[in-house]
Amino acid sequence: MSTTPIRSTVRNGDIDLAVFEQGNPSGETLVLVHGWPDTHELWHHVAPLLADTFRVISYDTRGAGASTVPERRADYRLPLLADDFHAVIDAVSPTEKVHVLAHDWGGVEVWEAAASPRAAERIASFTVTSGPNLDILASWAHENLARPTPRNLAGPLKQLLASYYTGLFQLPKIPELVLRRGFSQRWPRFLGKFDGLDPAQVHTADTLADDMANGVNRYRANLAPTLRRPEPRTVTIPVQAIINERDRAVLRGHYDHYARFVPRLTRTPLDSGHWAPFSHPAELAAATRDFIAQHPARPGS
Repeated sequence: MSTTPIRSTVRNGDIDLAVFEQGNPSGETLVLVHGWPDTHELWHHVAPLLADTFRVISYDTRGAGASTVPERRADYRLPLLADDFHAVIDAVSPTEKVHVLAHDWGGVEVWEAAASPRAAERIASFTVTSGPNLDILASWAHENLARPTPRNLAGPLKQLLASYYTGLFQLPKIPELVLRRGFSQRWPRFLGKFDGLDPAQVHTADTLADDMANGVNRYRANLAPTLRRPEPRTVTIPVQAIINERDRAVLRGHYDHYARFVPRLTRTPLDSGHWAPFSHPAELAAATRDFIAQHPARPGS
């Protein structure tokens, strides 16, 4: 079993993706996908807990860490991010389905990939934490706002307040300036206050300041178009949504809307804030392991 990640590169068009492999080379493949503003280092505490059983693959998504940083906003659109994910799994596991654990924007990206016609042939299971399906979230908001009772209005308005920072990210240049020059240096301390975790648990890459700034284009390229015209699609693969009950960024209300589009959905509560990979790695790894056992990539093995 390899405990030190081995780095390689997967090329998708003009994008080079830094890929890291560790764990049991004979095990089923488990792909870990990070969100904003992280890199594969997000899984520093989680990957070793799964490496005894699984061949664990992580990668830096475009714009983060050691992967290519596109300059255009349009290069961060969800279909392109999902295509990166498919390029990685095709490279690391060309003949066998993979399992996936994703967080935050990593979850958003894999939701997009999971809605593609190829998903059923390539993904055995998908565990997601604090990574909403943007189309389902927006559809939920539209339906509630179309029937403006106090109860229906409460959910979308609470989520809007929780996501206020995404509106600030639409401003030109200012978010990048603030994130690079000050906020990145205070990130562990901020997460300590925001998520109630020990700042010493926060594990980041040396590229954090740039990753924060570059990742803003994910919000600019995808939020407004999806919120205006959501197109929720059916996701047929087995999905486990780990619902962090103290998540202050992605609230719980909209998860009631998922069953309509995700027929094989399992909802697993976790007494955690948004950054469960830092604060609750053992619980996250255990839930992922249990879900994979129910949906093996090698049936009968």
